Amino acid sequence: MKFIKIYFLLALVIVSCNTMQDTTKVAKNKTQKVDTREIQGGMWIPSLLKGMNEEEMKLLGSKMTAEDIYSVNNSSLKDAIVHFNGGCTSEVISPNGLLLTNHHCGYGVIQSHSSVEHDYLKDGFWAKSYAEELPNENFSVTFIKRIDDVTEAVFVGVTDEMDEAAKQKIISQNIDKVAKAAQKETWQKANIKSFYKGNQYILFVTEEFTDVRLVGAPPTSIGKFGSDTDNWMWPRHTGDFSMFRIYANKDNKPADYSKDNVPYKPAHHLPVSLDGVEEGDFTLVFGFPGRTNEYLPAVAVDQTVNVLNPAKIEVRENALKIVDGFMRADQAVKIKYASKYASIANYWKKWIGENQGIEKSKAIQKKRDLETEFSKIVNEKELVGYKTLLSDFETLYKEVEAVSLARDYWIEVAYRNTELLNASFRAFQLEQAFLRGGDKAFESARTSLLNRYKGFYKNYSAKVDKPVFEKLVSLYAKKAPKDYVPASMQNVNISEITNNIYTTSKLTSLVGAEELLSGTPKEVIEKLNADAGYKFGKDLHSTFYFKIEPKFQEANLKIAAVQKEYMKALMEVFPNKRFFPDANSTLRVTYGQVKGYAPKDGMRYGNTTYLKGVIEKFVPGDYEFDVPQKLIDLYNAKDYGQYADNGKMPVCFIGTNHTTGGNSGSPAIDAEGNLIGLNFDRVWEGTMSDLNYDADICRNIMVDVRYVLFIVDKYAGATNLINEMTLVHPKK
Repeated sequence: MKFIKIYFLLALVIVSCNTMQDTTKVAKNKTQKVDTREIQGGMWIPSLLKGMNEEEMKLLGSKMTAEDIYSVNNSSLKDAIVHFNGGCTSEVISPNGLLLTNHHCGYGVIQSHSSVEHDYLKDGFWAKSYAEELPNENFSVTFIKRIDDVTEAVFVGVTDEMDEAAKQKIISQNIDKVAKAAQKETWQKANIKSFYKGNQYILFVTEEFTDVRLVGAPPTSIGKFGSDTDNWMWPRHTGDFSMFRIYANKDNKPADYSKDNVPYKPAHHLPVSLDGVEEGDFTLVFGFPGRTNEYLPAVAVDQTVNVLNPAKIEVRENALKIVDGFMRADQAVKIKYASKYASIANYWKKWIGENQGIEKSKAIQKKRDLETEFSKIVNEKELVGYKTLLSDFETLYKEVEAVSLARDYWIEVAYRNTELLNASFRAFQLEQAFLRGGDKAFESARTSLLNRYKGFYKNYSAKVDKPVFEKLVSLYAKKAPKDYVPASMQNVNISEITNNIYTTSKLTSLVGAEELLSGTPKEVIEKLNADAGYKFGKDLHSTFYFKIEPKFQEANLKIAAVQKEYMKALMEVFPNKRFFPDANSTLRVTYGQVKGYAPKDGMRYGNTTYLKGVIEKFVPGDYEFDVPQKLIDLYNAKDYGQYADNGKMPVCFIGTNHTTGGNSGSPAIDAEGNLIGLNFDRVWEGTMSDLNYDADICRNIMVDVRYVLFIVDKYAGATNLINEMTLVHPKK
């Protein structure tokens, strides 16, 4: 194992050196035109940018050094980048801890402060002073303070002779030891993540702040303009931003909420550029991308596109259609379901675009071509250890297909999109806690579940959930692999079952759920198992827990072992290719350029949209394309202040940065380290970048920061926020 680790790191060095030599050679050759497509794509670890990445960024127009972007000893860009409540990204844009992120990232918080009387989703919210800023429970933001490679320490005691389970057990133990021994301050944390499919391990020292307050948000008619129709689409005209503020104690350290806390003083905040963007301008997106799988074999991508995605798309399509009908008819339902609907619709549309992009880019065939070349080199060089990797993949993915499909049906139907079944799953976990840990474990789990239910039922409607239940359970019973469909769902009348459950089950209301959970542990378990909704859900969840998940994890462990070896093999067989680690919710940089694109023959999109496009899409009273009267008035008067571009108001622009979920809210940074935009989406044709990045097709969508400033200043009149930012003119 020590030899494998050394060889893998040597392969990394070889790839970096070869690429750096190639790009430097191009830079010196004034007569040779640089094909920037070859040096774009990738989500790079910020502490490892020196060398290849630094040279590539310069070729794209960057004037920054690797030290400007990531430094341990000095202030750098990384000190302004924040993990936003474990999901999105945000950035510090003032010396007073002001945070900028997407409207959709702050959506749940904005919703939680909203009511029919004070609908901040509809009307927006702006704090004109610190005193007006709204605190949030169970919310946090996290800074990365240091990044260390700990691969060698994690692999101590691991040998090639061990089976995969034994290796993973030792690796897990070592991770725990290394994290506990990490040098850090008492208020800081340390966690370790794997990279390159488990061939490398990196430690992150973090600092988490839990007093985070809502500062500002435009109305959804701006922050979510175009809603689900425009989601993943270009041209885009969405002002997808919201603002928060970090508070700290008097020593500028993390602290729980207190009226005595003060605005946080960051080590670095991003200056805000007023100069805008042009075709070919350098862009750096800095954030926490969630998950990519760029190195899957062709058989895995084929299975995703042709088996798994279609099933998930169908389930969500049916759920969305039902919920949308209720939301359009009832404002109270719309408020309750707005955030949930957006979450469901987001990946439904993404999977559709992903499938289309994979087909358009011929990604599966390209992978097969690469695998043919891989096999040829392996055979020529007699690399015996790698000869069966591709055939192993074929066997394993064939074996796992049915259980993977069953797992996706359970997740989409029972866990995500049918709320009563989700409530029953939480109760099922309570029963399992009792069976494993007795009364003590039960009491702890019950307290937690009661708190969860209070938030859950606040935004629940049995009237909405009932037809969703009937439709999705019918799909599950009909289309999931029969070996994984409970007997209680086979050859039955789903309509009768639905009516019985929603008439009699206590899980259709908070009062009923609290009644079920009252009493001794034994009494609660008895009441649960007598409840029609719980009993139906329990059959599904038992099938998942004891039949689907164990088999899936067993198969996945084997696939992961082959994928780990395949990753190492790819870097050995193709030493001159660029290999970046897949996204795993850790801090990354991705660099590119502002660039339009041609998605279809005869169709060419520019790189920027303007407020004129908002007015052109305007549909009075439509929940997706309505426009506030004040914004219309500002447009008619051309009252854009200092934020206009040749008399027009820019709204969004696109670039070639390689982004994914988690990059929402990430700053778009110019060649000199200034904020120029706010990442929030990808073009539909390019959503396949999670599996296959293509510089010709993939584009990320960003709000132009000048539109953000215009809305804050001219629309909202929140000049207090403008005044605390550092506005700059780098091009002038």
